Amino acid sequence: MSFLKIKHTEQQSENQHSFKVKPQLLLGMVFLLVLLAFAQLATAQSPQRSLEDFIRIAIEQNKKMKIAQTDIEAAAAANEAAKRNGLPALDASLMGVHVGKPLNALMPAISGSASLNITQPIYTGGKIKLAKNASAKMVDLYLSKKEITEAELVYGVTTAYLQVVMVKEKIVLAHKYKEMLQSLQKDLKNAYTAGLTYKNDLLRVEVSLNEAALNLMKANDGLIMAKLNLAQLVGQPNDTSFDVATIIVPKLLQLPEATFHDTSNGNNRAEILTLQKAIELEKIQEKFIQSELKPTIGLAATGLGAAGKKINFSNGKDHMTTYYGILSIAIPIFDWGKNAKKVKEQQFKIQGRELELEESKEQINLQIQAAFLQLNQSASKIQLSDLSIKQADENLRLANDRYKAGTIVGKEVLEAQLIWQQAYTNTIDAKVEYKINEAYYKRAAGIREF
Repeated sequence: MSFLKIKHTEQQSENQHSFKVKPQLLLGMVFLLVLLAFAQLATAQSPQRSLEDFIRIAIEQNKKMKIAQTDIEAAAAANEAAKRNGLPALDASLMGVHVGKPLNALMPAISGSASLNITQPIYTGGKIKLAKNASAKMVDLYLSKKEITEAELVYGVTTAYLQVVMVKEKIVLAHKYKEMLQSLQKDLKNAYTAGLTYKNDLLRVEVSLNEAALNLMKANDGLIMAKLNLAQLVGQPNDTSFDVATIIVPKLLQLPEATFHDTSNGNNRAEILTLQKAIELEKIQEKFIQSELKPTIGLAATGLGAAGKKINFSNGKDHMTTYYGILSIAIPIFDWGKNAKKVKEQQFKIQGRELELEESKEQINLQIQAAFLQLNQSASKIQLSDLSIKQADENLRLANDRYKAGTIVGKEVLEAQLIWQQAYTNTIDAKVEYKINEAYYKRAAGIREF
């Protein structure tokens, strides 16, 4: 009996001990699970990026920007090479000769020679200087082209970003609208069950709910496509893990109230600067063609060493060292007027470029004027849409109050909800349109802010 009591006491003690340990282990496991849950939540949350972030990433990673940068680096390398055209050129050569009969009777059967040549252009009719100027202008030209690529990229990224924001805003609105319909559906079900309304009112709401669900599905698909488009522009194709801000609060530009907008800023557009650089290059090419009629003067010096059997003609020794210098002057005399025709051809090309520049200025001025008018119209739309929202909110509030009071039926509440939804949709469209038109105006006017 005493043994059984002891065993029972020991078993009870073990049970009590195990009972004390288990809660600690349980709390530890719960704490670990909570930490894992928070870690997964933090990982699942998409990083939210601003428009400036996307523009910065696009400038760094977009393939067109990389191509433009390689063009600049190639032009810079060509410019460095052109700067060295006037320096003396140094080259060396080695040659070994073996001759057989009967030539070995006239010269050594085995001989070798080495030479060192130095060539220095003295006067080339200005070609070296013109080549330096042309290569420097090419660097400036490609820099302007990169600015064009960057401006187009900034506008494209801005538009794509705003499309993502717009779709996200509409998804939020669609959820709110769906919640309104579901609330109205619940009220109408209760009213129908109580025999206070017709089933037709309930069916109308259910049809609207089906349409809202379909529109929500389309909006989610549209969000994926908008994100893919933005990701491709910033050099991160197929990446949709990012998130963007969904609050659109456009800061309206202070534009003058005028029927015609000053478009002089368009002269600072990279397109204009590019055409101006192209004209300067054509003029350099004209001078280069004209320089073909000028004389060229060059100086060359060569040191020569040779070894062979009795190769020294003066004393019959087996080795010889010598040198010689050459001064060359080339003077063009007559080319049947070919060079003059080339100069004339180049002058016509310059005239064409200048006309192209004038036309581009006119087209850019039209773009700026159209962008100015569109931006003013967008600002007016925002003001009208804000007023429509206030009216739609008030209309919906009155409809709900009257429905609760029993003075109107569910159909009229449904119509008020539809008007409310359309008013907020128009507001989102107006704000996004304004931001896109603002970006277009800055692009047209050559404003590099974003």
